Amino acid sequence: MGALMLQGTGSDVGKSVLVAGLCRALANRGLSVRPFKPQNMSNNAAVTVDGGEIGRAQALQALACRVEPHTDMNPVLLKPQADHTSQLVVHGKVRGTLGGGNFRHKRGELLPEVMESWHRLQAQCDVVVVEGAGSPAEINLRAGDIANMGFARAAGVPVVLVGDIDRGGVIAALVGTRAVLDPDDAEMIRGFLINKFRGDPALFADGYRQIEALSGWRGYGVVPWLRATAHLPSEDAVVLERTARETAGRLKIACPIIPRIANFDDLDPIKAESSVELVMVPPGQPIPGDCALIVLPGSKATIADMKAMREQGWDIDILAHHRRGGKVLGICGGYQMLGRRIADPEGIEGPPEDIPGLGLLDVETVLTGDKALRQVAGTALDQAFTGFEMHMGVTSGPDCRHPFALLGEGRPDGATSADRQVTGTYVHGAFASTALRSALLGMLGAQSDGIDHDAKVDDALNAIAAELEHHLDVDGLLKLAMGKDDA
Repeated sequence: MGALMLQGTGSDVGKSVLVAGLCRALANRGLSVRPFKPQNMSNNAAVTVDGGEIGRAQALQALACRVEPHTDMNPVLLKPQADHTSQLVVHGKVRGTLGGGNFRHKRGELLPEVMESWHRLQAQCDVVVVEGAGSPAEINLRAGDIANMGFARAAGVPVVLVGDIDRGGVIAALVGTRAVLDPDDAEMIRGFLINKFRGDPALFADGYRQIEALSGWRGYGVVPWLRATAHLPSEDAVVLERTARETAGRLKIACPIIPRIANFDDLDPIKAESSVELVMVPPGQPIPGDCALIVLPGSKATIADMKAMREQGWDIDILAHHRRGGKVLGICGGYQMLGRRIADPEGIEGPPEDIPGLGLLDVETVLTGDKALRQVAGTALDQAFTGFEMHMGVTSGPDCRHPFALLGEGRPDGATSADRQVTGTYVHGAFASTALRSALLGMLGAQSDGIDHDAKVDDALNAIAAELEHHLDVDGLLKLAMGKDDA
């Protein structure tokens, strides 16, 4: 069994996409491959075949490997739910919360459980491709680390460091990382690669050689800006701010960017439709008054995000939109916000409290400690779909008699208002279904392109893999993973 770990000079340097692309490239060579991320922090998650949850990026990487996602691929997941508090998920199940005061101490205790997952994956395949988190250069976080060098040294996995040239200063970022690392940590790094290069790579040839000379590491190549990445789901909500824009002449659908937005990739298939203008509304901006549909997305902290909606004045925009005859769709936490009341008697999300929702659905939600985690299939708008549930809370009330969908064995999901303008559902990923997405757009007066979203993602993975095969020394990376390199 071989293994290779990609770490970065910082967050958002493209590690997740590179791991996915490398997994697909190796799988295309006929190897059995698995992805692994010891510790992830994200509110974008996916439900696994074994009934747990992992980071969305690891689910995508599993797809790249052509295997089902499993909780062993991301044994520790932190889901931020307040400024200084995160829900702790271990082996796919919630295990309380971590705050700033106990985070460093607790994470070190989780290394044995990380290694349990690691050893199980090792036994299943030819190669494991590991993704780090943040950067090993954050040496103030080194004690108790399980995400970067703490794991690499415990597992004996060689590391390749990724530098992002698009943000500038890549020579300093790579060489500076070498300078600040503990010597034993630095020994784990066997090479580097450059990501997100625009233009002629020959113009960077001198810089590339200088990094090799100053760091003592071998270069494994320069990856160009990967346009196919636009067709992949993003894990980091920062991308929402960067892509918030409007395009005239299309059916306008708006979604507010709430502070703890979760699983916003639910909207990716809709955003890709040529007839749709998806407006991601950042804080400080009103929800456009001319949109046909407002989507309230998933949330990791429903009560806190409901309060934030009111602070932004978005509740006024949504209610005015409804009065004008506009339609509203809530997904998971967004569904809970549409009801009359959200109660948290057990203090699941913070101090126990009870707040009013938007009142657009005649339902109310009580948050509970039991988390629903299941893959589902069903019908909605007379169309079949698949997806998954991942939520805490029980929603009930008269409008539940008119569900959004019927799941397996006739189990109802969601609710619809008496005026049929407002709908809520607990199912994530449903609009990846071409037929359901077409039916939704048809109700709004638009036509779908009829594109298979899942096939489009798979094609993007193949395109990225082909780029990596062309621009990286994949043979050298594979030799490094198998312990056969000459470095």
